Amino acid sequence: MYLTQDQLQAIADALADTSEGLTGSEIAFLLQSCRIKDTDASMTKRHRLYNAFAHEQNQRKDRTPILAFIRKAMKPTRFAREPHRFEPMRANLNRALAFAGMSVDASGKLLSAVQVGTLGEAERRARELREDLLSRGVHPDVLIFCKEELLHDNYFHAVLEAVKSVADKVRKRTGLVDDGAALVDRVFGGNPPMLAINSLRTKSEQDEQKGFTNLLKGAFGMFRNPTAHEARVNWMMSKDDAEDLLSLVSLIHRRIDAATMPPRI
Repeated sequence: MYLTQDQLQAIADALADTSEGLTGSEIAFLLQSCRIKDTDASMTKRHRLYNAFAHEQNQRKDRTPILAFIRKAMKPTRFAREPHRFEPMRANLNRALAFAGMSVDASGKLLSAVQVGTLGEAERRARELREDLLSRGVHPDVLIFCKEELLHDNYFHAVLEAVKSVADKVRKRTGLVDDGAALVDRVFGGNPPMLAINSLRTKSEQDEQKGFTNLLKGAFGMFRNPTAHEARVNWMMSKDDAEDLLSLVSLIHRRIDAATMPPRI
């Protein structure tokens, strides 16, 4: 199977992006590691990488060497000393790979994805999702995650970022730096908790507080824990699923906004 000329160019442009892509020495090392001929080492990074990819695909009559290059380039261990480089580079690459029906997940794996045909498709997805959520009256803090850059592959990343925003809000309200279940237990557990979603005067209200705590843990466990995150990157989420999950995140935001800090004796 071939990658088209346009697909090869987009992938090379993303990998060799001037500010967020591979350096010249990294390109040289990766080409050598993948046994791809560096046909034009003196050219700009983008042209150098495109020419090497095109030459190799034409010689071998398939795209396997290019996919091997991507896998090696996006191994998270390569970014151990510069972790800030990984996500911007992955986002750029995934925009290019979406046209070839592929994506790179957070663990660096190359996966099949819904193939897009136009640059406007992600923008359309973002616009439609935002309009549907507005009609549901979702919390404003959720709407900001309906961005086209989060929807190039599927709706998963919009939901993932929205769930992250819940933890950020809890940390800002409490001054804590924990994350996930540990953060939830410290803030909404205890007697009294740091944040209470009701007066906690009756058994029913205390049960509601416990239920909300478990709801938050479930949301973080589904989208935030490292093991769960690795598994869910493969989740090709539908628009309906995304809307339901974002509505749930909206409910969580509203309850946190209305939560109070009980006096501590």
